[in-house]
Order: sequence, then structure tokens, then C-alpha cells
Amino acid sequence: MAEPRAKFIDGMKFMWDGQEYESVEAAGQVAEEYQTHDFETRVVEEGGKVFLYTRRVVTEVVVEGDSPG
Repeated sequence: MAEPRAKFIDGMKFMWDGQEYESVEAAGQVAEEYQTHDFETRVVEEGGKVFLYTRRVVTEVVVEGDSPG
């Protein structure tokens, strides 16, 4: 299993999706799928390899049950 890796891009924290891609185009196709599920994505080339980083901001928190007290 891949080790979790975080990267700060434009001041925001992104997490690596755990895959190495053969090309920017291949990573871009996967990025489009993540974007349909409300993720922000960044494709990064490092050391001759292509990586995809994603992030999603929580916009709603649903709390169920009674409040402690």
C-alpha cells in the first residue's frame, strides 16, 4: 500500500491519490472523475513521474443523536 503523502499547492493541502500515472493526460482523465465528486485536483510532474493530488472541503456536517450533556 502506498504511503500517504500530502502536498501544499497554492497554500492549500492536497493528498496524493496513491497512483503514478504514465502521462499528464492519463492523470487528467482520472482528475475529471474526481471533479465530478466535488474534489479539487492538481496534476504534478516530479522526477519524471506524474502524480495526482486531490482535496475536498467539507461544506456540511450532519450530526445525529442527542447532544452530550
